[in-house]
Amino acid sequence: MDKEFNEQFEALIEKYTELLTGKSDRQLNEKIEKWALYTYISKTMPSLVKHWNGLYPDAKDAMKEIIMEIKQLNEEHRS
Repeated sequence: MDKEFNEQFEALIEKYTELLTGKSDRQLNEKIEKWALYTYISKTMPSLVKHWNGLYPDAKDAMKEIIMEIKQLNEEHRS
């Protein structure tokens, strides 16, 4: 992938983060990327996510925290 594509994709993530949560910064953008990818994988390959969750319970807990944070930010933004 070239630099231009990476910059354009980062802009997409940044705007998505802003629309979803009402704000955007590097750390939140990274959380949104992880959340989006995890959500996609859990829907397309649930067995893989179940296996990963079993292998890495600490990471599973961290992912739950990210999901809860994004949900809370989205609810606050919508109200």
